Amino acid sequence: MRIIVNNSRQLFFKSFLIAATLTASAVSAQSAAVDRPPSDAGENFNAKFQATYIWQTKPAFNAPYSGVNSLLPRAEKSYSFTSTAYLGLRLAKDTELYFNPELVQGVSMSGLTGLGGLSNAELQKTAGAKPNVYRARLFVRQTWNMNDALESVASDANQLAGMRSKERIVLTAGNLAVSDIFDANAYAKDPRSQFMNWSFLTHGAYDFAADSRGYSMGAALEYYWGDWAVRAGRFMMPRESNGLALDRAISQRYGDQLELEKAYAIGGQPGKSRLLLFRNKAIMGGFDDALAAAGGGIPNIAPIRKLRTKQGWGINLEQSLTDASGVFARLAKSDGASEAYAFAEIDRSLSVGAQLKGNGWGRAQDTLGLAYAQNGLSSSHRAFLSAGGNGFFVGDGRLNYRPEAIVEGYYSFGLAFLQRSALSLGAQFIRNPAYNADRGPVRVFSVRLHTEF
Repeated sequence: MRIIVNNSRQLFFKSFLIAATLTASAVSAQSAAVDRPPSDAGENFNAKFQATYIWQTKPAFNAPYSGVNSLLPRAEKSYSFTSTAYLGLRLAKDTELYFNPELVQGVSMSGLTGLGGLSNAELQKTAGAKPNVYRARLFVRQTWNMNDALESVASDANQLAGMRSKERIVLTAGNLAVSDIFDANAYAKDPRSQFMNWSFLTHGAYDFAADSRGYSMGAALEYYWGDWAVRAGRFMMPRESNGLALDRAISQRYGDQLELEKAYAIGGQPGKSRLLLFRNKAIMGGFDDALAAAGGGIPNIAPIRKLRTKQGWGINLEQSLTDASGVFARLAKSDGASEAYAFAEIDRSLSVGAQLKGNGWGRAQDTLGLAYAQNGLSSSHRAFLSAGGNGFFVGDGRLNYRPEAIVEGYYSFGLAFLQRSALSLGAQFIRNPAYNADRGPVRVFSVRLHTEF
């Protein structure tokens, strides 16, 4: 896919004009909320806003051959722009309603193919050069406070200020992202302000239920008590692999997840550990069946799709080292027997990294991040690609298998003249792109501008 830089700049400035209009609306709504006296329950209404622009480029790299879903070996440029309004309304003392209209546009490198860990987690599978506005979230959150030991909740995106019990049950239902609730991490979660590669957004091997924009419909129930939390949820899978339409037969085809979380302190610094189990049921293609049906030819997933189950697990750790630094680690595995259905084409994943604030060099608003990810495939998945098969994201026509290794670093400059805004410079080094030692390495350089209100 070719990108003309001048057109990219024009679209960028047009998008920021749209973003400015949304910002004005959000500020106006926020002012109205300030004038309205809050109830005893806390904030009755809030309006928050974010806008993020990411520009990326990669130089040409070595590739003796390419396939249908390969990362193109020539130099490429890419960009994404997202703008989101977070509108919250208190329906009753412990009942909240949230609505997030979102604007997105972007042009990807190589049509968003050729990598297990794609370089920009803000680029959706449906992104295009024309701005598109849609409903990202519309959900209700109901809280049941279990005792009188209360803690304060600050006003934030999709969070109304108020008080809540330290022991509580929370039900969230509607249209949202599964990752809004599951697999949180203080240092690797948000490509708008942290690491940009898909491998650091969540577990790479976590094929969580989502449409091609990253959202789903369903419900999750959480129970918080002391240092522990447990959460379970069921969400709709897409009707077809990485599709936009959701399968509403949620009793028959679905994505289930169960997570146990423990908070603790080491050396007086807080940390958390999480264990995630997931199970998906959908009309999927299996790698072994595709290979058997091909009879020695090129295997094809599409003709042998049927109702299948995919399951896996993940371990997630985060630990603060000082008030200005922290580290994280994730390890996950899926059974790898069937196609990537809703997230990335990764069956095994490991990621570790660190984040350091700029307090030590007089730049408290700055952040330095460095992380490493290793993505892998199951033996069945490797055999499928080696025989010339194509997944949704990868397929070089053949395969000299090695795990895909990604190193990403970024430096975020806090903008003193714009509160909660930053300009980030980043770089990614990707060895064995799409698990193929015959191609690469790939270098990706990034510039990101992010603001939130």
